[in-house]
Amino acid sequence: MTLAYLPSPAQGVWHLGPIPIRAYALCIIAGIAVAVWWTQRRWVARGGVADDVLDVAVWAVPFGVVGGRLYHVITDPEFYFAPGKDPVRALYIWDGGLGIWGAVALGAVGAWIGCRRRGIRLADFADAMAPGLVVAQAIGRWGNYFNQELYGGPSTLPWALEIDPAHRPPDTPDIATYQPTFLYESLWDIGVAVLLVWAGRRFGLRNGRLFALYVAAYTAGRAWIEALRIDHANHFLGLRLNDWTSLVVFVAATAFLLLRRPARAENTTAGTSVPS
Repeated sequence: MTLAYLPSPAQGVWHLGPIPIRAYALCIIAGIAVAVWWTQRRWVARGGVADDVLDVAVWAVPFGVVGGRLYHVITDPEFYFAPGKDPVRALYIWDGGLGIWGAVALGAVGAWIGCRRRGIRLADFADAMAPGLVVAQAIGRWGNYFNQELYGGPSTLPWALEIDPAHRPPDTPDIATYQPTFLYESLWDIGVAVLLVWAGRRFGLRNGRLFALYVAAYTAGRAWIEALRIDHANHFLGLRLNDWTSLVVFVAATAFLLLRRPARAENTTAGTSVPS
């Protein structure tokens, strides 16, 4: 019997007349707002223009949302296209299900379009954006808390998360508390943001290398957090697909970070000071 636990939210949806206000969506929007604000500060400190960030975000955010949903649907098609399922629900983003790697990949395409239109280098913009992006992920993970989803195995730790009966796994309907993997990832993401700010100041990582550090650090944490989760996932050679994705992306990001030599021109984007 647990002595303490994290309670689940009483509800995740509120109604303003006929309009549903969903906590999941609010968390995503709050994360985007923080990312844009922080990226603006960092970009201006590097000599950029604040409006650059808004113009790039107009492209990157919708591309990222579409990419995140596509990754989720492609890796878990049985939720929507198996016999008896409703394919239209693949469009129900508010029910949860945004794959971070699809969001980053297609969001990068949108950012590239926005950067090209503004005449700025994507690598420079990505370095300025990296800390804000990972903090946005930290905030967005709280949407899983409100949806009571993507938690880990049963736990009696004092910080275990209470899950309502309607959201518990069918094989453990009488167990109330589980590992709060959303919280672990949120805290890890904040730690990654701190690492990026420190590394950026200490080593002057530019030319896309700070963004590569973000990718490597995030995937390192995602690997052990993914191992705690018990939600449905397709497997390949004994590992969840997200683990394979994280492994491949980690290797690529680490190789980029170690092998790409800093160029003298890296500091020409603007000044050398970047605020936290």
